[in-house]
Amino acid sequence: MTYPTYFEAFDVQAMLADYPIGDAFTKRYTGMSRDALRAMQNGQFLKLMARGWDIPFYRRLWSAKGIEPGDIRSLDDIVKLPTYDKSDLMASIAGHPPFGDFHGLPFGKGEGHSRPPAILHTTSGTTGKPQTLLFGPKGREVGNLLVGRMARWQGLTPDDVVHSVYGHGMINGGHYIREAFAHFTNAVFLSAGTGIETRSATQVQLMADFGATVVVGFVDYIRKLAEVAREAGLIPGEHIKVRMITGHLGTEDRAATEAAWGGAKAYDWYGVGDTGSIAGEGPDRDGLYIWEDAQYLELLDVDSGTPVARGEKGDMVVTCLYKDDVAPCIRFNTHDVSALKTGTNSTGMVFDRIEGFLGRSDNMVKLRGINVFPHAIGAIIENRPELTGEYVCRLARDAQLRDGMTVVLEHRNPSAEAKAGLAALLRQGLGVEVEVDLVAPGATAALTQIDVRQKPLRLLDERKL
Repeated sequence: MTYPTYFEAFDVQAMLADYPIGDAFTKRYTGMSRDALRAMQNGQFLKLMARGWDIPFYRRLWSAKGIEPGDIRSLDDIVKLPTYDKSDLMASIAGHPPFGDFHGLPFGKGEGHSRPPAILHTTSGTTGKPQTLLFGPKGREVGNLLVGRMARWQGLTPDDVVHSVYGHGMINGGHYIREAFAHFTNAVFLSAGTGIETRSATQVQLMADFGATVVVGFVDYIRKLAEVAREAGLIPGEHIKVRMITGHLGTEDRAATEAAWGGAKAYDWYGVGDTGSIAGEGPDRDGLYIWEDAQYLELLDVDSGTPVARGEKGDMVVTCLYKDDVAPCIRFNTHDVSALKTGTNSTGMVFDRIEGFLGRSDNMVKLRGINVFPHAIGAIIENRPELTGEYVCRLARDAQLRDGMTVVLEHRNPSAEAKAGLAALLRQGLGVEVEVDLVAPGATAALTQIDVRQKPLRLLDERKL
């Protein structure tokens, strides 16, 4: 029986030509006009739509809205298509277990030879049950390439040693980041994973032993590792000479993270499991450039679903223009909130930019008419030496059915005066009054699960609904 191996299932050289990296990347997209970019996106989109009509999930989704194949003739028509989110994918899996019907692959006894190789992982389950993720070779490698290309543009060199704290197991993150750096950079890669996979004390010793110069992962745990290193007598910048951090900074001020690691430069980027990397900072660190040769990003009003004005916050809805093999992604609502940046960039790059991750609309809390994003608290409490930077929000409902939120902050020397001052600070930053609870350093770890989760929990909904 014959069937293609992984790298025979797609044209690798064509992929490298379509999605250049290194100098070829900057040359192409600093010399391209927005009109030329739009024309390129339109061609990719029409190919993607043809694939979408082959897949039961999309036929059902679109037909339910009265859409027929001839109705979508260009990228301008994308607004006619309904969005979908994780709940729709989970319903697909429940109705067609265990893989769902959104991927376009034949699964069953005797059918393995008739499909390309398939890669299966799951999400981390931050907002509920982990979701099944499926990739084909082309979609997987373009997604990997976008991360490797971004890191190289940010300043990664072949001489770097990269320490990764992304999780593994069934979770997609650690695996695809390892593939990205292994396949598209010449840097040495240390796949340490989370604190439960490789103890934090062991991680910092590995960083010292192998001469780690770059750290990748979620900033919460990266910042914690700096404290662990100091406790072990390994001074960041002296014994562990990290010069670059590329991870998910979110709403937090990068200055505290950079200072914790002895002055390393931190770069932000954004993506989700279904889509891969969507946007990342360039060398200018002035907003996150959307990888518009591969991703089409819309910012839609959380309530109405209509496009928001530039500079206004909206849900990020993503169409992966490159993912036309397995599990196409056409108008996926991430429920992550951002805003398009205004003004021009200093790099000459044709791509548009976003502000970065500003919170989740499905974790947004409405308190006394004010929209509160728990992730915004990180930026408010940054750069305060009396705090560790760790926090968690507890949402409760009283007997009069009024919602209230308590922000639990780790404080090095808690007092009534400190509590009152921080309550005033949060009231000013959030625009609404919240309760404050001060706890000792490390006391929020059991609630946030920072040592065991790739993305720590920041909101605990304890309401009895």
